[in-house]
Amino acid sequence: MHYLVSVAGLIIVLLLAWLASNNKSNIKYRPIIVMIAIQIALGLLILKTSIGEFLIKGFADSFAKLLQYANEGTNFVFGGIANEGAYTFFLYVLMPIVFMSALIGILQHYKILPFIIKYIGLVLSKINGMGKLESYNAVAAAIVGQNEVFISVKNQLGSLPKHRLYTLCASAMSTVSMSIVGSYMTMLEPRYVVAALILNLFGGFIVSSIINPYEVKSEEDIIDVQEEEKQTFFEMLGEYIMDGFKVAIVVGVMLVGFVGIIALINGVFSGIFGISFQGILGYVFAPIAFLIGVPWHEAVSAGSIMATKLVSNEFVAMLDFVKIKDGLSGRTTAIVSVFLISFANFGSIGTIVGAVKGLNEKQGNIVARFGLKLLYGATLVSVLSAIIIGIIF
Repeated sequence: MHYLVSVAGLIIVLLLAWLASNNKSNIKYRPIIVMIAIQIALGLLILKTSIGEFLIKGFADSFAKLLQYANEGTNFVFGGIANEGAYTFFLYVLMPIVFMSALIGILQHYKILPFIIKYIGLVLSKINGMGKLESYNAVAAAIVGQNEVFISVKNQLGSLPKHRLYTLCASAMSTVSMSIVGSYMTMLEPRYVVAALILNLFGGFIVSSIINPYEVKSEEDIIDVQEEEKQTFFEMLGEYIMDGFKVAIVVGVMLVGFVGIIALINGVFSGIFGISFQGILGYVFAPIAFLIGVPWHEAVSAGSIMATKLVSNEFVAMLDFVKIKDGLSGRTTAIVSVFLISFANFGSIGTIVGAVKGLNEKQGNIVARFGLKLLYGATLVSVLSAIIIGIIF
């Protein structure tokens, strides 16, 4: 039964993307079908085979080791602040972002990441039927982050037409930065984090190909990546460390505000209506959770987490999810975990607009105009990835 529901959900998601398409006659269906098949195949490989289990274990163990190294620095600076044996979110989830950012900086400095990103992007462009720049941008966004990726393509940013700009921004909102993947793994099972990273990459191409189809002429199909300013190793390292710290602080401050505001709203709703705001959202999003593949008796709880992620951010939703996931089935845990791994929320509209506007005022204004459509598409990507998990679980 749940297979039929998940397949129905898949059809509905594709239909919702089709209804929002700006050029229905130009949609290329063959690459879309191929990419959905690839999503299912990769999902099966990751979650259902011994090879996938081995790869995930290696990936998770590597990140666990990196987090241990990160905690060495955290404990040196902040040791004694937390009570012995206590778990402090800021210290052990957010502060490792600083270390991961520094590590990414080193890989960038020695041209390791640019090489990987460029050639993976070229391979993907053969599969998705999109331009090389779009494929490069999707891979780069998943590694360096939704803001930093625009810096690397700023030479082309000013000349991009609206439709190509939408695809670049949609990719940035549909993925997550590698610098915070380790933080996610402290709250969610690593195999679901890895699955989401891969599925969202292809999901972004699928949804963008339907909502925003277009042809890229051969003379326009180029990648002009901005070379970073020549820096010494320690100049670069200091810059990336500070960037990581800024991200950690921003996420922390946002959490203080969002968690507090949501608690206030929940209190007001509970006092007036006898049910919390998140409880109401749970009922509103329950049908969506059910179509994704969540059993109906868990749909309200799952819907509440999904809605929280959309109106606030993934960290706030994960904090709430951690509190209830032990009482949920393995199927629901897998589906909701994958749904949470993306930047698809209202706050990301402002983040992306600000990033583009900082590089090109005119293009930033264009992005602001299609901001809601951007969120619509990125949310469909998250739903699509969750449905794929529901089909193969």
